Amino acid sequence: MTKFSFSNYPALQLLSRDEVESIHLTSMRILEEVGVKVYNDNALKLLQDAGVEVLFDEKLARIPQHLVRECLIKTPSTLKLYSRDGKHDRILEGNRVTYNPGSAALYILDSNTREVRRPLTRDLVDLVRLTDSLEFVQAQSTALVVSDVPDEIVDRFRLYVVLKNSPKTVITGTFSIDGLYDMRDMLGAIAGGERELMRRPIAIFDTCPSAPLKWSELLSQNLIDCAKFGIPAEILPMPQLGATGPATLAGSLVQHNAEFLSGLVMAQLAKPGAPVIYGGSPTTFDQRYCTSRLGAIETMMLGCSYAQIGKYYGLPTHMYLGVSDAKVVDAQCGFESGLGIVLGALAGINVISGPGMLGFENCQSLEKLLIDNTLCGMALRLIDGVTVDNITMATNLIEKVGPGGTYLAEKHTLEWTRKDQFLPSDLVDRQTFKAWQAAGSKDIVDRAKDIVRKTLSDHKPESLPSDVEKDLDNVMRRIMEREKIRALPLMPTR
Repeated sequence: MTKFSFSNYPALQLLSRDEVESIHLTSMRILEEVGVKVYNDNALKLLQDAGVEVLFDEKLARIPQHLVRECLIKTPSTLKLYSRDGKHDRILEGNRVTYNPGSAALYILDSNTREVRRPLTRDLVDLVRLTDSLEFVQAQSTALVVSDVPDEIVDRFRLYVVLKNSPKTVITGTFSIDGLYDMRDMLGAIAGGERELMRRPIAIFDTCPSAPLKWSELLSQNLIDCAKFGIPAEILPMPQLGATGPATLAGSLVQHNAEFLSGLVMAQLAKPGAPVIYGGSPTTFDQRYCTSRLGAIETMMLGCSYAQIGKYYGLPTHMYLGVSDAKVVDAQCGFESGLGIVLGALAGINVISGPGMLGFENCQSLEKLLIDNTLCGMALRLIDGVTVDNITMATNLIEKVGPGGTYLAEKHTLEWTRKDQFLPSDLVDRQTFKAWQAAGSKDIVDRAKDIVRKTLSDHKPESLPSDVEKDLDNVMRRIMEREKIRALPLMPTR
């Protein structure tokens, strides 16, 4: 079954090979004997034509194990995501890690008032431009659902804002069936047409089954359409331990895997070889407060474990990590985000969504995003490991300096301090106590606020070529005309 050797797994492995295979076999049996509900006749017909037992009246499909195995073989192991400028391309394979802000938050933590409120277009523009400036958050996302745009086109408008303000590749999603077609047209305007977009994808679309073991009409159609259009799809099961999934980690891994595999089968039946990412956003359920626990260690363990299963299949992987349940940027926010960001890197998860997010994956903060960028840099340095060779062991230098000497003035020190050590920005305070007091005794949130303000003032994202911007604007205008919308932020009145 495996496409890659188990020995190529990353540093963090919570499951043994036998345990991974047990979860795989059990989830295959669940698919074959219990099945999944699919509320989309197009998808059910695809499954039936492939020999799946389909009960149309019950919207139930029981998928045989041999079909799952055939579809796994057809799914690509490597995915390259292209950027507009060619400088931010990302390869999703092996243990390479790409961080991006979490997507589709309904709220933002206001930088000035520190109150949670509904976001406006200007907030999304600021978040996209800040992300564009960050070295270690290497991809964009449609991070905020803005409140000053009509609901019927807000999914398209979010992507429009991102494409106007950053050349980085994008993780996105749609809220409607038609939305995917419009968003494909937007991406095509950037890529140079539909064929070029299929050859050089610049975005990933999230598609989410509904736990337990269900696919809605919308998201199953999105998945099928992504496959047909050659758009990479992240399949994101979201079982909630003890609520919409078993209370045990192993049980929820079985359900998660069954839900993912059912989506993978539909994608491959729609178009063999369709790019699919083994993703997810599972949570644990806090029965005391009836809330999701995104920052719980068990949630992180789930994500790292199912990444092992994705790697067992030889697929690119994804997980929501770096998220906090805190309502403000505080110590809880720091330790929950830091743990998730580091554990995800050690697990070799290819796409990690969540930097910037707090409040149960439903709120974004510019200050948290900036702080998380440093955490991402530290995590990437960690997995880069220790280089051991004749130069780095510095034998001759140690002999030269000798007992009681100093290395400060040595050329080797000047060269290797920046090569071998992660040096964060002034966001991280490592001054003396007196120097910190002299600088205003600011905590990390205040320092982050200052840096965010300066970055948004100074950083200028690479502009779209005028002809490309015109094509993108024309797509947006066609959408406005069809939906009878007279004006939008960033768009002139027609």
